[in-house]
Amino acid sequence: MLRIRSTTVLCVRKKGRTVMGGDGQVTLGASVIKHSAKKIRKLYRDSVLVGFAGSAADGLALVERLEAKLEEFRGSLPRACVELAKDWRMDRNLRRLEALLLVADREQMLLLSGQGDVIEPDEPVLAIGSGGDYARACALALYRNTEMGAEDIVRESLKIASEICIYTNQNFFIERLE
Repeated sequence: MLRIRSTTVLCVRKKGRTVMGGDGQVTLGASVIKHSAKKIRKLYRDSVLVGFAGSAADGLALVERLEAKLEEFRGSLPRACVELAKDWRMDRNLRRLEALLLVADREQMLLLSGQGDVIEPDEPVLAIGSGGDYARACALALYRNTEMGAEDIVRESLKIASEICIYTNQNFFIERLE
């Protein structure tokens, strides 16, 4: 079976705006299968952004579970994420899901994994996927050293990541929370 590669999803909060962006490339082995996959969603009354990297089916299954947890806990992002991470780690079927989630609302930004991780970054910049480290490094430099807004930082960082990571393209999907 060919290994499915990830993507790049980046989230930045600056000057009261939370912006999440991701590329649209889907690869299977050494082939690009799709250029315009949307891996970013708005949840819970358009107040939460979520992006996924890894297997698309697994990522979408986790997004659906997160949405249910947000409803159950009335939009409390930390509570919903902790409960999802616990289920993901303890449930035998969920443990097999191969994806990472990046989740943000207006106040918090979290990375969720199947190992039970719920990680909040020190600075409001976080990325996942095979190009995530490139995008995050670029975004941190721009965040700390320029007056660029969150959306411009996300776009420029994804562009640079796409120039380095072969699993990231320049078809970006951007969502924002004011």
